[in-house]
Amino acid sequence: MIDLLISPFADNAFMRHSLGAGLIVAAICAVVGTFVVLRGLSFVADALAHGVLPGIAVAVLAGLPAVLGAAVGAAIMMGGIGAITRRSRLSGDTAVGLLFAGMLALGVMITSRSRSFTGDLTRLLFGELLGVRPAEVAALGAVALAVGLIAYVCRRPFLLLSVDPDVAATSGFPVRRFENLLLGLVALAVVASFAVAGTLLVFGMLVAPAATGALVARRPATMMAVAAAVGGVSMYVGLLVSYHANLAAGASVVTVSVAAFLVTLVIRNWRWR
Repeated sequence: MIDLLISPFADNAFMRHSLGAGLIVAAICAVVGTFVVLRGLSFVADALAHGVLPGIAVAVLAGLPAVLGAAVGAAIMMGGIGAITRRSRLSGDTAVGLLFAGMLALGVMITSRSRSFTGDLTRLLFGELLGVRPAEVAALGAVALAVGLIAYVCRRPFLLLSVDPDVAATSGFPVRRFENLLLGLVALAVVASFAVAGTLLVFGMLVAPAATGALVARRPATMMAVAAAVGGVSMYVGLLVSYHANLAAGASVVTVSVAAFLVTLVIRNWRWR
């Protein structure tokens, strides 16, 4: 039994690299995902995760780094949301929905132009967790440090925004500036994590562990700790399931994290009754 739990990582370097990268992604998504859940930005996070697809597709077809294309796609998405909200009477949710549908459709159109894009498209949508290289693990570590530093320095305005933007404004914080910074933090998490989890699955890692933390904790710091623990365990269990059952690694991880939320919800409701 112990061999089934340990040998896949002890005997395979690629599994160790995948686990290391996955744990870092779990930490990044735990910090950012907590603010996403508290602030009610799940739809925005989902839109950003899908909105980077056109940039990634163009970058891959042009022979450029996919991360560069993801960053450009996220910047266009965020800029478009702000422009539509400021220059029309439409709500922010409507602007997000419009760009979400438009960017996703544009990405599919671009990828459909190349018949050789099928394998790359699968990798971009669902990630390549088992193909992570040591250099990518180091880059993820640097992003995790940046995310942790920004979240710590801006923790007070971010929490006030999560409670009520008017409270943040009366406390002397520039609401729009910190809202944009929070969106930028979400975009950074998406761009950094898509190579591991894919654009379709990174949203699950942002929301599911943080939502589990929200079920069992009241303080944001505790929520982040629970989310990081749930995300880390989901990475480990998901990789084991993927290895032994020959299933997609990223999808297995997200499925385990969502299952953890559902089990926690059932247990909590049972205890209340």
